[in-house]
Amino acid sequence: MKAIIVKRARVRSIAVAILLCAINNILAQPHTGLALNENAFAFAMQLIKEGHFIADSKGAWRGHRPSANEENEFIRLRGFGEYAKWHLGIDDHYPENTKQRYKFPYSDFKSVHRCGLLAAMARAHQYRYTEIENAAAKLERALSMQPKSSARLGLPIRASSRGV
Repeated sequence: MKAIIVKRARVRSIAVAILLCAINNILAQPHTGLALNENAFAFAMQLIKEGHFIADSKGAWRGHRPSANEENEFIRLRGFGEYAKWHLGIDDHYPENTKQRYKFPYSDFKSVHRCGLLAAMARAHQYRYTEIENAAAKLERALSMQPKSSARLGLPIRASSRGV
């Protein structure tokens, strides 16, 4: 009787170990369908080089991120093609002309925000989107290497200077 109890305990222990390993493997896999938006990365790098950035502090993104109404108005005026430029991630699970397709915003549709890049880096790291995390880190490094005097005050950028 004692041998049967010990045997069952071993079997249960092995089953629990297998289950935990399987769960760990599932959690370790990055979500598929989400990719770096190369156009947005290049656009953000261009904006930084032109001095269209705000070198704000970590945690300020909550107050600087565009509201849903501001996003809707931007899309109404400029379209989804322009909206996509302001997001580092594209989720292929959603159709092209939907807000859900575009992830990891980094700006207020005027200037690159350091706090937006930091938020994108943290969230990409959290969900293991390494390519997006690395892109946001490169942009943040490029921004931090710019002289503070070249940072804009977040004023609207003329359409011709952004290629809009």
